[in-house]
Amino acid sequence: MVEEETYCIDVLTQVAATNAALQPCALALLDERLNCCVTEAIVEGGEQARTKVNEASKTIARLVRA
Repeated sequence: MVEEETYCIDVLTQVAATNAALQPCALALLDERLNCCVTEAIVEGGEQARTKVNEASKTIARLVRA
């Protein structure tokens, strides 16, 4: 669209639509990660648990900013 010199508002509309479509996918992946890997690490405890929780926290922060 950009290379074809499409009206910039139309390009931005498509970008917004793409972001909106990807958000549920990102949330589903995060949910799966929390329910699987992070939960298992917490049950096992130790440094691995802290690492997984920290990783999940950073991922959530990135999603919120997006």
